[in-house]
Amino acid sequence: MTTASPNSPFVIRPLEAADWPAVWALLAPTFARADTYSYPPDMPEPAARAAWVEAPAATFVACDADGTVLGTYFIKPNQPGQGAHVCNCGYVTADAARGRGVAAAMCEHSQDEARRMGFRAMQFNFVVSTNEGAVRLWQRLGFDIVGTLPGAFRHPAHGYVDAHVMFKTLLQADS
Repeated sequence: MTTASPNSPFVIRPLEAADWPAVWALLAPTFARADTYSYPPDMPEPAARAAWVEAPAATFVACDADGTVLGTYFIKPNQPGQGAHVCNCGYVTADAARGRGVAAAMCEHSQDEARRMGFRAMQFNFVVSTNEGAVRLWQRLGFDIVGTLPGAFRHPAHGYVDAHVMFKTLLQADS
């Protein structure tokens, strides 16, 4: 599914094989900073591809009008079996695209995709508390902090910081 909202300058579409080099160019520096994701900072490219593209149910890219990849996200069941109706997503935005609404557009798109795929809720398992922009954005988009894991993330500059579990129901009350 390719979408662009009427107010968005972005096209969000399923990842294609040719997109991987651009996606890896976003993921590698994000993981290397070690300040928002718990992936190893020196994660090898094949392991990153397996985690970001092969394991999830779907992976998407957000592109500008010229086709430049500005962001990416994946969607997958948060748990197997009896918890598979709740999905989990991960998002990365290009440093040069920050502040342009890419993350918000991807999150809104992911919620639509999740509903289309039959998920009833979305859960973010490990939102680093010092990633204040993401916490604010997810809250603005309707996610609640339902738990805090004290000192669960080893931040390279701040030491051990909290991580939040954030959750949003995707269905109407009568569904």
